[in-house]
Amino acid sequence: MKRAIVVVIDSMGIGAMDDCREFNDTPECNTLKHVCEFNNGLNVPNLSKMGLGNIQDFMGISATAAPIAKYGTMIEKSKGKDTTTGHWEFMGLINEKPFATFPNGFPDELIEKFIKETGCGGILANIPASGTAIIEKLNEEHHKTKFPIVYTSADSVFQIALDTDLIPLDTLYKWCEIARKLLDDGNYNVSRVIARPYKIIDGKPVRISKDRRDYSMVPKHTLLNEIKNKGGRVIGIGKIEDIFSKAGITHAIHTGSNKEGLELTLKAISGKLNLDEIVYSDSKDKQFADFDLIFTNLVDTDMLYGHRNDAKGYGRAIEEIDSYLPSILNAMNENDLLIITADHGCDPCVAGTDHTREKVPVLIYDKSNNGKNLGTLLGFDNVAKFIKDWIF
Repeated sequence: MKRAIVVVIDSMGIGAMDDCREFNDTPECNTLKHVCEFNNGLNVPNLSKMGLGNIQDFMGISATAAPIAKYGTMIEKSKGKDTTTGHWEFMGLINEKPFATFPNGFPDELIEKFIKETGCGGILANIPASGTAIIEKLNEEHHKTKFPIVYTSADSVFQIALDTDLIPLDTLYKWCEIARKLLDDGNYNVSRVIARPYKIIDGKPVRISKDRRDYSMVPKHTLLNEIKNKGGRVIGIGKIEDIFSKAGITHAIHTGSNKEGLELTLKAISGKLNLDEIVYSDSKDKQFADFDLIFTNLVDTDMLYGHRNDAKGYGRAIEEIDSYLPSILNAMNENDLLIITADHGCDPCVAGTDHTREKVPVLIYDKSNNGKNLGTLLGFDNVAKFIKDWIF
């Protein structure tokens, strides 16, 4: 059984790309470097052993003379700096045309159709905003009107927030599905519709991460489809199934935190994850081939810390990921390949709360412990090449 395991540390970029100004970013952005400096170094001995400190001079992440993994930097080919673009490119799909953004809010005709189709009565906001800020600002009005809070950001997202103690979670999901259809039918080229449920906890609105759902555009053929079509299993952990709109996935499970995602990944590698409970209906009772892809997104770095300019929390999240690596590496066998990377940046130490157009690290480990400097690689789609070379 050949297996590839991909773990994406969401938004852990390592320096601005040359075209960053085209995406309204500063050349000074470097998520990991700034997080390290803010925290006076990070305690990540396992990432250090793999060669992360050999890629750049990151405060507190030492270089090693004998890295146990291949290490390098990847430059994105696609035009974008968002989760969907990065993950699709990992699996071989290049986005030549950027997804649309709406710095002045969504067009009136779209909002009118949304209100009519959902029967929600009206909406609040329709502006680019920080999710936590706009929810806190409009929560009282939301409770008075029962109108959903609709907002966007510098990314291509149509986000719908509501208090699920006021309006049921299933209704939020239904409204997101309607928004997705309207966007697709109207050729708006919007990457994701995001359900942003929250509850009032200790008097304050708090987003409920485990109930978040992303409704992405359906990608064209990716490596996931190829693996599935050839009889392999594709096990999505975290928001992977949302990012790919379920295309090419055979098994999936959502997570409420990085900790849960790491533990589920470890279970999957160890053969302790109950796959029968998370299998898609079209893959039930199927005789699978002898190759798997375990694909995990760890979103806390981005969602909880990058977007909230919380460099301290970001650092703790990276340290938590590092603490799981010994167990993950020990659970692997000689037929397993582990790839650790990131999908974009979200530098908490520069102005703004949006994603940043950055290069990303890549660490590739198998039991041969064949450490090597890969240098700078053009294209996140190198991940797809590494996987194909390993499992096929």
